[in-house]
Amino acid sequence: MNIIETKNLTKGSGAAMRVSDLDLAIPEGCVYGFLGPNGAGKTTTLKLLLGLLKPTNGIITFFGQKMTEQNRLSILAHTGSLIENPSYYGHLTGLENLQIIAKLKKVPAAEIEKALNTVRLYEQKDKKVKQYSLGMKQRLGIAMALLGNPRVLILDEPTNGLDPAGIREMREFIKNLPTTHQMTIIVSSHLLSEVEQMADMVGIIHHGKLVFQGTMATLEAQGDELEEVFLKLTEGGESL
Repeated sequence: MNIIETKNLTKGSGAAMRVSDLDLAIPEGCVYGFLGPNGAGKTTTLKLLLGLLKPTNGIITFFGQKMTEQNRLSILAHTGSLIENPSYYGHLTGLENLQIIAKLKKVPAAEIEKALNTVRLYEQKDKKVKQYSLGMKQRLGIAMALLGNPRVLILDEPTNGLDPAGIREMREFIKNLPTTHQMTIIVSSHLLSEVEQMADMVGIIHHGKLVFQGTMATLEAQGDELEEVFLKLTEGGESL
């Protein structure tokens, strides 16, 4: 079963077209890697899915329900996200930041400890966020997204600015979430090798259009590497 589908999803028109006729099909319980060169429409697509932008045309379906103005908030109550740079109160501790989000989401306090343990920040919970490393801040952002135990987690460049050890830790964490938390993960990344190691499915967007969508198993069965497919479909675009 597909937990998210889009049909003819479009944002913009003419020269200002950012996303055009996107048909996404994201199965439940997978890690879906979303790739594309800079300016291809990755972040725009994620913002459309989260209702942060209004589509010019097309349909978005979550959990078998067509998203409308009326049901958008109830659908998104089951969706967590980390888009671009998360916002924090630097003068507050990690725990205090999570308590604010938990209150806004009307989530029981017991979930805070669970989220801190999941992202391995429990021991650092009483440290001020301005003293956190970049990797710790990213993990705090994911802890915020995990509050409320969402069915879908949308992550935009979650390894941005992390060192190799931090990238590896984030990769293993994301890879395990479908099993440990029964979640579906959509992860946009510019690191092809990372997506190759953690995704079950891949979508490639170029000039606002979906140019490939399929399983990693299909690519492997054809003897194709993700990098080869990506470069071929995006006309050799190196920067993502």
